[in-house]
Amino acid sequence: MLKIGRVKLKSNLVLAPMAGVSDFPFRALNRRFGCELAFIEMINVRSLSYKMRKTKKMLSTSAQDRPLGIQIIGCEEEFILRAIDILKSYEYDVLDFNAACPVKKVARRGEGAALLKDPKKLHKLLKLIVDNSDKPVTVKIRTGWDSSSINAKEAALASQDAGVSALFIHGRHRDQGYAGEVDYEAIRNVKKALDIPVIGSGDVFSPVLAKKMLDETGCDGLLVARGALGNPWIFKETEAFLKNKKIIKRPGIGKIADIMVKHLGSYIDFYDEPHGVKRFHKFFAWYTKGVPNVRTLRENAFRVKTLKGMLEIIESFRKLTYV
Repeated sequence: MLKIGRVKLKSNLVLAPMAGVSDFPFRALNRRFGCELAFIEMINVRSLSYKMRKTKKMLSTSAQDRPLGIQIIGCEEEFILRAIDILKSYEYDVLDFNAACPVKKVARRGEGAALLKDPKKLHKLLKLIVDNSDKPVTVKIRTGWDSSSINAKEAALASQDAGVSALFIHGRHRDQGYAGEVDYEAIRNVKKALDIPVIGSGDVFSPVLAKKMLDETGCDGLLVARGALGNPWIFKETEAFLKNKKIIKRPGIGKIADIMVKHLGSYIDFYDEPHGVKRFHKFFAWYTKGVPNVRTLRENAFRVKTLKGMLEIIESFRKLTYV
């Protein structure tokens, strides 16, 4: 259904690289629910070049964690080349370059979405990456820097000319962050202009919204980001809906609690108890989103520091009933 360079995928749903989220346990969980291609969270090329301990931990993987994508961010050729060289000792399948991150401190360094203000520089950096990488190279962009500079088509054509194998595009400009409406028309215009696969991103929170993105843009695939937070079953649900419009019933509280216990356990195993529990705090909030009578449990979950304490809160959640 989707081909990125020599990587052939059965599914056109891709798990996005999300800062502070897309670690090995998170990817492994989503793969159990139908995710095929998953990305490691964004890695700065300077951090990779300095071989920082935290960066090495971020790159942790296994033979089952495939196909795997790595996303890098940066704007300095020296460090980009160093990063590519270091990554040659890792097992992965796709190398993505971030030209979409809207965070202010990133943009101030001339990285991420700031590169959309200079498509020629973006082209130069991508050409450098393509020429020096032994993996298919992709790029992620936004529709532009702000509402007065919607230049996704220009940036996309520059990227294709540089030799990238596919393009991810988030349907908002940098100033929007993750607010406001997704610009499906901008994504559609990019798709029409390119010969390479175009993967759309933005508000893929449900099978219905996934189909809306595909129908209104004609894009070749979807990047699932926030829609997978506390919701690993989005992959199977969306695949079923796109194939035969079948709606899979959402899991009940008991099954959600079972998933949380397994997710928490994988965090403890991968990090340690204090760090694993701390990282799980936000996931408890995501898993319980939309469930009535859970406010107090959420507040308690963010205060708990031990595995025993978090398991007790999950069990209290399991006993909740809808009213």
